[in-house]
Amino acid sequence: MNGILGRKLGMTQIFDDAGRRVAVTVIAAGPCQVVQRKTKARDGYEAVKLGFEPQKASRLSKSAVGEYTKAGLEPQRTMREFPCTAEEDLTPGTRVTVAQFEGATHVDVTGTSKGRGFAGVIKRYNMAGGPMTHGGHSKRRVGSIGQCSFPGRVMKGQKMPGHMGNARVTQQNLKLLAVRAEENLLLVQGAIPGPNGGLVLVSKALKKAGQSA
Repeated sequence: MNGILGRKLGMTQIFDDAGRRVAVTVIAAGPCQVVQRKTKARDGYEAVKLGFEPQKASRLSKSAVGEYTKAGLEPQRTMREFPCTAEEDLTPGTRVTVAQFEGATHVDVTGTSKGRGFAGVIKRYNMAGGPMTHGGHSKRRVGSIGQCSFPGRVMKGQKMPGHMGNARVTQQNLKLLAVRAEENLLLVQGAIPGPNGGLVLVSKALKKAGQSA
């Protein structure tokens, strides 16, 4: 088991062992409860479903309430699935805390980025735009988007104005600076996706597994 659910509390700063000031994001992670254990024999793969934050049963779907009732647990606001190994003893009701990150040096954090609404190409893709003076008429426009006679159409994937943000984003290989198990907090160097209070999924970094800080 290498993941947990949490909430982004915000950013602050701490001082490392060398006395350097470091910007960190504080994540209130867990404790979570195992709602369901999936096995390769029954489901085709090994995983667990984790529940996070208590919630009224009236605010959940009947199928979700049924899952918690079957596990003998109180309803939870959020439920997500994480991979695990067959050797791990994670039966329904098992508490999962940030203690599992003791010794880890890097984490991957997944969240939903802030929604920016409808945005133009300058804000959305950092395009330069046209001249702002001397009679220029393309100031913040996208400019040319297609071809003439061949192929005579706009190619797929062309960067154009549209909905910006509010998308699932994973920030990889963030340095884990502190694990405060007694407070259920993780201190991660740098910024993570989403607003303060946003739901995040934290897991041990896949690309830096076993590396030292």
